[in-house]
This record gives sequence, C-alpha cells and structure tokens, in this order.
Amino acid sequence: MKKKIYELVERGSFGKRYNLWFDYFIATLIILNVIAIAIESLSTLNEVHIKILKIFEVVSLLIFTVEFLMRVYVADLIYPREKKIYSIIQFVFSPLGLVDLFAILPFYIPFIIPFDLRFLRLFRLLRFIRVFKIARYNKAMNLILDVFKEKKAELGMTFFVALVVLIVASFLMYFIEGKVQPDKFPNVFGAMWWALATLTTIGYGDVYPITTLGKILSGFISILGIGIIALPTGIISAGFIEKLSRKKTEKEILVCPHCGKEVNYQ
Repeated sequence: MKKKIYELVERGSFGKRYNLWFDYFIATLIILNVIAIAIESLSTLNEVHIKILKIFEVVSLLIFTVEFLMRVYVADLIYPREKKIYSIIQFVFSPLGLVDLFAILPFYIPFIIPFDLRFLRLFRLLRFIRVFKIARYNKAMNLILDVFKEKKAELGMTFFVALVVLIVASFLMYFIEGKVQPDKFPNVFGAMWWALATLTTIGYGDVYPITTLGKILSGFISILGIGIIALPTGIISAGFIEKLSRKKTEKEILVCPHCGKEVNYQ
C-alpha cells in the first residue's frame, strides 16, 4: 500500500495510467485555485458566486491536505533515513514540502489561533503560494529550481556585493543630500529607496539628487548597477546552458538494463 501511495504522489512514470492522471488532476486544481483567488478580488461578485468560491476553497483544501498527509506517510521512501521522524522532518522542511504546508496553513491556523480580521486577510494571501506547487509537475519549473540550486553560491555572492553597494550608496547619498533635501533624504533608510531604484537602473524619478556631488555619485551608481544586475542574469543563463547540455548528453548515453554498461548506437 505504501509503495502504491508513493507511486501515486511522486511525479514520474511508474507504468500506471492513474499516476499520470493524478499529476494532471493536482496540477489542474492548483491552476483553478489561483484563478479562484484572482476572481475573489472582483467587486462585482454576488453572494452566490462567493458561496461557490468558498465551497471550492474547502474542497480544494481537503484534497491538498490529503495529498500532504500522503506525502508525509511515504516520507521515508522519498527521503530514506534511519528513523522515519527524520524523513518526515526533511520532507516538511524541503522547498516543495514547505510549499505544500503553507498552501494549506492559511485555512487551518484561524481555527487554532484567533487573529485580528485585518491580519487574517493578510495571512490568507499566503494561499497564492499554491501556484508554486505546480513546480512539482512542470519540467520547466523543475529546471529553473535546479539551476538556482546549482548556482546558489555564485548568486549569493553576487547579491551580497549588491547589498554592500546598496548600503554604501545609501550612507553616502544621505550625507551628501540629507541637509539639502531633508524631505527626500530624511535618513539612511530613505536614501536606501533612492539607492535601490538607481542601482537597479529603474529610476522612478520621485527622489533624485540636486547637488553636483550627488549627481556624480548617482551617475556612478547607475553605471555600477548595470554591471551588478547583469551578473546574476549571466550566471543563471550559463546555468541553463550547462543544464540543457548535460540533459542532452544524458539522453545520448544509453545504459544496458542487464549489465549496466553504456550502449552507443552509431
């Protein structure tokens, strides 16, 4: 029974048609949930529409809950460990495990912990995280996640450099423009908004320097920002090329299922 549940909830071909239909069903349900969340924002909804959406929400949550519990049940097959509790913990705190958990939490937590209505509305926005559940059933999303995992060290270093430049630019601009424009640069945190808009080369135009030194610094940060923003783009692009080349190579190499040796067809 556990093996059948594992084959059902884990994406992949296990020789059974129902495995594929289960994947399609959950993926479709995820998409419909995202559409339903968007429909809820319409001001033209009447009581009947709202009631239908609530029923759909409850049914979807029950299905997602059962799916999550099934994955917890077979966690030791997904993440083999000495004790099953360790497998469950590893699954729950894995990226997709956290997505599954946060996709159902907004429904159950209000029954356990009473919240202020305004905070409850904010908390219900977490329902949108269900869209990330589609990553388990989409090859393109899996490819993106794999690239980010493989390049996390390079990306982390790039974002750290960008953060340092952002902080330094904020301090410098505050000391240069703070006295001249106290309303625009009231503190370092206010200057950080300018630094972020300038470093990312967005330039909203709501905050800008008027002193000569401030303009020079702004121009320097803009030029620097082009290079800094281009770095993660180049790293991710290189990661995609490497991943696709690797997949192509793996497809070309066939392995004999009996002896385990490579079989090359000319």
